[in-house]
Amino acid sequence: MSAPEDDERKPAAESKPAVSIARKQTNRRRVLRTILLTGGVLGAATSGFLPLIYAKKQRLRPPGALDEKDFLASCIKCGQCVQVCPVQAIKLADLVDGMGVGTPMIDAREQACDFSCDAVQCILACPTGSLTYHKPDFLPVRSGAQLSAKPILLAKEKDAEPTLNLNERIGVARLVRPEACLAIQGKGFKGQTRGPAFKGKMRYMDVDRWKPIQIADHPYDVAECDLCVRECPIKGAISIETVFAPDGSKRKSPVVHEPCVGCGVCEMVCPVEPTAISIEAREVWKV
Repeated sequence: MSAPEDDERKPAAESKPAVSIARKQTNRRRVLRTILLTGGVLGAATSGFLPLIYAKKQRLRPPGALDEKDFLASCIKCGQCVQVCPVQAIKLADLVDGMGVGTPMIDAREQACDFSCDAVQCILACPTGSLTYHKPDFLPVRSGAQLSAKPILLAKEKDAEPTLNLNERIGVARLVRPEACLAIQGKGFKGQTRGPAFKGKMRYMDVDRWKPIQIADHPYDVAECDLCVRECPIKGAISIETVFAPDGSKRKSPVVHEPCVGCGVCEMVCPVEPTAISIEAREVWKV
């Protein structure tokens, strides 16, 4: 029998039907949709933990802020305090702040509150009492948060009423990196304290009492760095004192005192990076 006849008697090879191009595209879309939905569910679940995670990070609130729990409960996120700040120190917290999203806060390193308004306008603008001169009687005052006396604003020292109507501090300045402090090193400073690109503003009384200017437009030339003391707006809040180093040698160092309200000017003008002095938000005065 011939070979062609043998081939004709062999059963035809079994083959699976090919998946059409349209079917492949449909399957691919289903897989992608499943991945996206899974990612969305996981993302939503994870976002529920953000308030808990970021609640641990202390936020510096504007002057007169209630304790954090009461502040978050009463603030309606209207932004009135933001609008009246003459140096734009107050910002509204973004999504990473969890439960605090939309609430006012201050990043002192970027722009501190220098009280250029003279009267703490943010408190006057707050419609709910989240920022207040006087806490209601039913809200307790944390030990060490209350100031021993109303702070004296150096810009108003010669006025008939030189004090700020504040009863509680919003934080306390701390020398967090003494090894980097130029004063401790016995060094001076010359130039723009945060560089020519820094956009922070501050009131300089020798320039204009009412109009804050960009810090980059006010260069320094000091034989021994004292910028944190020189620019602090509160009388007696910080000074340069002689201290003893661990090796017994004498050094000059910034020393924070009880009148500190936690405004953040010292942190903003510190010329070293990262800053040698910073504000600890919600910290209280400890003897």
